[in-house]
Amino acid sequence: MSYLETQKLLESKIFLEDTDAPLPEALNQKTRYAFFSALAKGGKSVITSCRDLHLGRTVCYKTLRSEFQNNPIEKKRLLREARISALLQHPNTIPTYEIGRDNQGNYFFTMKLVRGYTLRELLNYRERYDLSQLLGVVIQIANALAYAHSAGVLHRDVKPDNILVGPYGEVLLLDWGMAKVWSKSPNSLSEENETNEVDGLVNMTGEGKLQGTVMYMSPEQIDRDVNIGFQADIYSLGAVLYEVLTGETPFKGKIVRELLDDIRFRNPDDPKAVGRGAVASDLIADLTMRCLKKKPLERPKSLDEIIRTLKEDQPMVAQS
Repeated sequence: MSYLETQKLLESKIFLEDTDAPLPEALNQKTRYAFFSALAKGGKSVITSCRDLHLGRTVCYKTLRSEFQNNPIEKKRLLREARISALLQHPNTIPTYEIGRDNQGNYFFTMKLVRGYTLRELLNYRERYDLSQLLGVVIQIANALAYAHSAGVLHRDVKPDNILVGPYGEVLLLDWGMAKVWSKSPNSLSEENETNEVDGLVNMTGEGKLQGTVMYMSPEQIDRDVNIGFQADIYSLGAVLYEVLTGETPFKGKIVRELLDDIRFRNPDDPKAVGRGAVASDLIADLTMRCLKKKPLERPKSLDEIIRTLKEDQPMVAQS
């Protein structure tokens, strides 16, 4: 066993010395976290793991990249993400532990650290998984979205990269950084003048980047519809479901403008005609296509209908 594997094993064990260590007389929040290790670096944020010295546990620590730490819009978004994550207390969302400022006064928040694989990584090895297992993941994500919608939160970034499957049955919907919430006042101004995520992708041709972002956006999200509603998440979940069934995204391409036009105007091929390793039942194939309707009102009215259909209909799995 390597040194790294040994350290991870020790971290996963609970020892008496950890639970009974005395608490310092003066608790200094600025020295609470130590032993930082990089996990991921996004376009505007940095995620690390670190040790919470007060509770003796390893946590996930998120902050802005240095070039955005004084950007008022990004600071507001980080605070909103932390608070939305904290308010959405559901088995399929990651708990937020603390929000604060570091020694330099920069915002951060900590979350539960879950080690596992994203649905993107599972789909890269699609042949190893039974269709019913993958549909089970979709059902749990639908549960998370149904709960979020009941609380007035639109995720807006549902995609395989933001779905984490843990080693003990955990299925978690990650990254609420693009989530939309509405003001109590119906007359308040919309904040949709912030940077549009699509704008920065129009000139990009990287297939991986496309697959991770635009492929799962609804037509109304691409068009920055000010009346965007919860049906946008239903479209994105439908795009994920389509890929689970067929091994392919509903639309694909390397030129972003063409891809955006396909999402706006072209219907995807029937999943049963595309299925690469498994063929869905007619009912689930039909559900998937309804989720991907261009007009929001033509999609399923709620996540409950999607969950009920996926639970009740046992998929007929056939090898192609």
